[in-house]
Amino acid sequence: MCSSSWKTMAVALLLIELWFTIESSLAHPDKIVKLPGQPPRLSFQQFSGYVTVDYKKHKALFYYFVEAETDPASKPLVLWLNGGPGCSSLGVGAFSENGPFRPNGEFLVKNDYSWNREANMLYLETPIGVGFSYSTNTSSYEAVDDEITARDNLVFLQNWYNKFPNYRHRDLYITGESYAGHYIPQLAKLMVEFNKKQNLFNLKGIALGNPVLEFATDFNSRAEYFWSHGLISDSTYNMFTSVCNYSRYVSEYYRDSVSPSCSKVMSQVSRETSKFVDKYDVTLDVCISSVLSQSMAINPQQVSERVDVCVEDKIVNYLNRKDVQKALHARLVGVRLWTVCSNILDYQLLNLEMPTISIVGSLIKSGIPVLVYR
Repeated sequence: MCSSSWKTMAVALLLIELWFTIESSLAHPDKIVKLPGQPPRLSFQQFSGYVTVDYKKHKALFYYFVEAETDPASKPLVLWLNGGPGCSSLGVGAFSENGPFRPNGEFLVKNDYSWNREANMLYLETPIGVGFSYSTNTSSYEAVDDEITARDNLVFLQNWYNKFPNYRHRDLYITGESYAGHYIPQLAKLMVEFNKKQNLFNLKGIALGNPVLEFATDFNSRAEYFWSHGLISDSTYNMFTSVCNYSRYVSEYYRDSVSPSCSKVMSQVSRETSKFVDKYDVTLDVCISSVLSQSMAINPQQVSERVDVCVEDKIVNYLNRKDVQKALHARLVGVRLWTVCSNILDYQLLNLEMPTISIVGSLIKSGIPVLVYR
């Protein structure tokens, strides 16, 4: 081969190397190259990382974002929030319910019913102290309430758009479950107010799954649910509705003042329902979904024993692997382990008693469609 051919080849190789260097530098810093154990040949991109919501207190919220399987540019953006308060949208929503994968031992199994088949899904671990979200100022975990959470979530979205400007003004939906019945309406309200000054959020609707919207109504459905499924006797049902209903018990419990009458009723309810039934879906097997953890966060437990939670165990094991955390660009700050529901967060649980149903009504009046599903 002549020298000119060698020179041509050398230049070509240099150009290829330069192209790969430029391509690499242009890659999004939060892009996930590959999650350990994930199925081969994915048709969508994944991203995860941190968004700072308070620079003074070094508060950073962790997110996991999966683009739609096909034509993501034409699909809406959906923000998913789990409840608790204090439970992980990454562990519960993304890896247990509607995300693209579910952990199974060393591998991730494809979820055929993943919502990213139709939407770009954004999962947020909120508030600070949940999952991989953290603050270097531990006072940020104290006396956290709905107002602080809503404000941080608003700032998160504003700053997330800076990371992903192509999603700014994209059709946006917010959905979640349980205590997200507080998180979502209050966030949506702030977004509507923000848009009056600067039109940033193209909020098209919200969906609330089994939400806490009105404390007394929602919590007191428990007696009817247990009785109608044959879990408690007629006499216990009558006690549960007349002597001490569930909202009264929860209210007393979080004020450290459980009355003898409420203690007696709840002990009887616990004996009859037993620890071998999932109180949130009585048709499930004993090995139940990790949705139990977020329910436990706002529901006082009369029985100390816990049923083996199979799905939750797999998620906890997977997200505590160092190679998984590295792939997710995640880190543990101030805690040894990732947990489904935070054990360092001091949430003001009496916020439960503040109804958000009126906020839902105001959102509907402002033109935001709302779906409530059970």
